Amino acid sequence: MHVKARMIAFAGLLLALSVVFMALGSIIETSTLFLLAAASFFVGIVVREFGLRAGAAFYVAAVLLGFITAPNKFYVLTFAAMGIYIWGIEAVWKWLEKRPQYKKPRVIFWISKYVIFNIVYIPIVIVFRNLLFARSISDAVLIGVLIGGQIGLFIYDKAYEYAQAHVWGKMRGRLMR
Repeated sequence: MHVKARMIAFAGLLLALSVVFMALGSIIETSTLFLLAAASFFVGIVVREFGLRAGAAFYVAAVLLGFITAPNKFYVLTFAAMGIYIWGIEAVWKWLEKRPQYKKPRVIFWISKYVIFNIVYIPIVIVFRNLLFARSISDAVLIGVLIGGQIGLFIYDKAYEYAQAHVWGKMRGRLMR
């Protein structure tokens, strides 16, 4: 019983931080992507500490609370896309951990990252083209945006790996006693 209560309390604190970061993204416009990325990193922390089901519950709760509390709902959608990517790559990693027969799990993992990202990113850019851009854009610019997204994914993913390994790795020992 104590372990469940501790898990719920800790996930609740991370949920509060995640919602605060989403709301701050609306207030501090110059740091919006940074704050939304940091909020989505909490999804990965919950998945790594408590499992995929707890991570999925955390993700759904964060999106719902974000829609209720955040002033800019578009930023909540951005968080939702980032959070589903984080949850997806953590799910792939856990799946690969259980299958040692694969010879190159890192290659499969990297391919999976780009597949998950593009499943989320490409439809958003194409379907919400008019919402994302102030005026009509050419197909060449759209292709540039899609390629820029791939570069952005690389940077976002490196930041996530750093946050998990170094930042959370150091804090985990103090917080999870």
